[in-house]
Amino acid sequence: MSPDSESAPAMPLDEALLEILRCPETKQAVTLLDASSLDVLNRKIETGEVQNTGGNPVKEPLDGGLIRHDKKVTYPIREMIPIMLVEEGIPTDGIL
Repeated sequence: MSPDSESAPAMPLDEALLEILRCPETKQAVTLLDASSLDVLNRKIETGEVQNTGGNPVKEPLDGGLIRHDKKVTYPIREMIPIMLVEEGIPTDGIL
């Protein structure tokens, strides 16, 4: 794996959409989760270590993610659709 591929986004998302999306809780900007971080998060999901902010276990691996500017919450992307609901956010502080 080249150094560039580790920090590359895990999946493409329209730049115009990415510019307008904000965390629904704090209104912070979000950026695409890189492939390496997505892999770490999905491995933790597989082992049952991840709950969303609603307190429910995350059971399905993510196709991608949008991480909040402060890096504390990631919003899942499923089937190319960002799930921008507060209760679906995944606390990533300490995981990534």
